[in-house]
Amino acid sequence: MRILVTGAAGFLGSHLVERLLTNGHEVLAVDNLYTGSKQNIEHLLIQSRFEFLRHDITFPLFVEVDAIYNLASPASPVHYQRDPVQTMKTNVLGAVNMLGLAKRLGVRILQASTSEVYGDPEIHPQPESYWGRVNPIGTRACYDEGKRAAETLFFDYGRQHGVQVRVCRIFNTYGPRMTLMDGRVVSNFIVQALRGEKLSIYGDGSQTRSFCYVDDLISGMIMMMDGDESGPINLGNPSEISVMNLANEVLRLTGSNSRVELLPLPQDDPRQRKPDITLAKQKLGWEPYTSLESGLEKTIEFFRKII
Repeated sequence: MRILVTGAAGFLGSHLVERLLTNGHEVLAVDNLYTGSKQNIEHLLIQSRFEFLRHDITFPLFVEVDAIYNLASPASPVHYQRDPVQTMKTNVLGAVNMLGLAKRLGVRILQASTSEVYGDPEIHPQPESYWGRVNPIGTRACYDEGKRAAETLFFDYGRQHGVQVRVCRIFNTYGPRMTLMDGRVVSNFIVQALRGEKLSIYGDGSQTRSFCYVDDLISGMIMMMDGDESGPINLGNPSEISVMNLANEVLRLTGSNSRVELLPLPQDDPRQRKPDITLAKQKLGWEPYTSLESGLEKTIEFFRKII
């Protein structure tokens, strides 16, 4: 198949492109390089089945493909809060443009949604049936509400126009090719530990997260695209850990003598985040298999090389 991947030069996008090429597909990689990096896909440019197009999906795109993965959007608070209006436009106008392309071509399209649609949840762990608790006017709303609106558009295009839509809600994911100091807790801790700096913990560190290694996540996305379920389906690792314990684990694995530094908690930062992946197990036969220790070791090795 010839597959379009938007946001292809980003962290997740570049890993998805690699896997699709390994599986024998042709890939048209699209990215405006706002937060993505051409370095993430540079090693793929020599492949005859790979093509890169610099394009902003807030503008229509006219190409011929057999399937579409829509991953285009800044994904960390540092990046999506830098230009919140553009973040919202990318998620909403970008979804409209990609859905319009899928409708014209009659092809399947997958939306990389997010656990942020649940906001600061009152239910734990979060099942797909939970509608969420999001502040619509907060500093995170450009991303949270942008992704929620995109989900609405996907299911309306499915109902109204018969587009074959797939929506997966991605929980915290980590691994090689994360960006230095992008505001995500895993990359922040690793970089700070390797540099001998204090590890920045926002709040008292008791808030919890669940971290999925990137290889597992990509497998889930492809299974979602190839399966019969429209979703939404949670993709993430249900093993929960506090931010403080994560910091201690990073210090242990890096051998760093750094200490932690407690800072004020940002607005609307969720206290808990853990996916209920019952549907993913039942409908896709998917669950993550990489342990946190193993995944962190691979991620630390990546950052050691670039720092």
